[in-house]
Amino acid sequence: MSRHPGAAGVNGVPLPAPAFAQLARVSPAPAGLTVLRSALHTRRLLLLKALLIRVGRHRESVGQGALGRFERSWELLERVERRHPAVVRDVLDYPMTGAWLAGALAEPAGPGFDRMLGHLDGLAATAALRCGGPLDLTVETPDGLLPLPGVGRLRVAAARVRISAGDRTVRFHPDGARRALAAGLTLVDRHRRLLAGHGPGWSAVRPLPGGAARLDDLDPYRVPGGATAVTAADHADTDHTAWSARWRAAQDLLLRTDPGRAAEVARGVRAVVPLVPRGPRHLGATLSAAPGAILTSLPAGGEGMAETLVHELHHSKLATLHELVPLYGPGRDAVHRVGWRPDPRPIAGVLHGAYAHLALADLWRRAVTADGVPRTWRSGAGQQFDDIHDQVGEALEILLESDELTSEGREFTHQMRLHHASLGAAPLAAG
Repeated sequence: MSRHPGAAGVNGVPLPAPAFAQLARVSPAPAGLTVLRSALHTRRLLLLKALLIRVGRHRESVGQGALGRFERSWELLERVERRHPAVVRDVLDYPMTGAWLAGALAEPAGPGFDRMLGHLDGLAATAALRCGGPLDLTVETPDGLLPLPGVGRLRVAAARVRISAGDRTVRFHPDGARRALAAGLTLVDRHRRLLAGHGPGWSAVRPLPGGAARLDDLDPYRVPGGATAVTAADHADTDHTAWSARWRAAQDLLLRTDPGRAAEVARGVRAVVPLVPRGPRHLGATLSAAPGAILTSLPAGGEGMAETLVHELHHSKLATLHELVPLYGPGRDAVHRVGWRPDPRPIAGVLHGAYAHLALADLWRRAVTADGVPRTWRSGAGQQFDDIHDQVGEALEILLESDELTSEGREFTHQMRLHHASLGAAPLAAG
């Protein structure tokens, strides 16, 4: 066996050696992201199948109403998939679908599990509505809310809503109401299968400018239940104009600094989830179950947003790669000191931190000599590069001396070190 992974990863997704090396060297080359997207989809299908198997094997522990709705929604999803597989794939691969699946599979049998199964209603309805054509479906809205992942959320004063769809227009009929709500949906782009909502009670997941990413402050699974480190911002408290401006400024800055990185961010980030700030410090996070979602408080400017997107996207990339090809073994008690955090980290944390900061070092190194970027960005990037380059070098030594990495993890770290060395091979010339 070569030092690189073989022709296929754990889940059977091909992982060519060049793509593995490019990922380790934080390259924004499209091949690496393509491999990770295939791995993500395979993983998502496995989790969905695991949920189906659990429901089938333990039918007696699932409430009859919840069981019937789950089976009906599953059948609808299968029918839509036969006609429009790309749409179903897009819905299943949406980051928060992964967070829902992880939460449902971890939830013990009982009312909580039954309630989580109901989320499949929204997923199946979203896929069906995006495909257009007739639909007549009744879904439960126990909180008076109907979430349609990646599209929006309807607030109603009823426990059940019938969704009726014609060729292009969707209407909502609350249980007990004499007429349909004024709110509705329209299929506005048949090529990309995009929906737009309108009317009272409807809140939209807003698109971010210049790409496919969404500002998702509505999905019920955008921050897992019980997570204490971060709190999701409420839709009503989100300054959508400010978020769009930060995103646009970050994209412009990345494009001027590193066009390849700008393209990778535009392609790899599917959702930005606003967080409630805690004090003056900026918050940024990712969920291993939801690659492609960046959880962040509103950065102070375009530079902060650009750095957050690059940093957190690499956490997502590494989490997906580790599912495909394990880079380290099960957790142990050993912890290590790293330069960017005050608390000691397990080996997984060292690898994640080194990888994300190596991507930032690469970005800052390019910013120093980029044309057309603000002078403050160039000078600040030079100082940050000097600091983080040394810290990443120390972390790479910790990793290579550890016996907790797999053989693939050692090769990955070796490739990281080669790129790290290349970044420091020439002096910086900050403007």
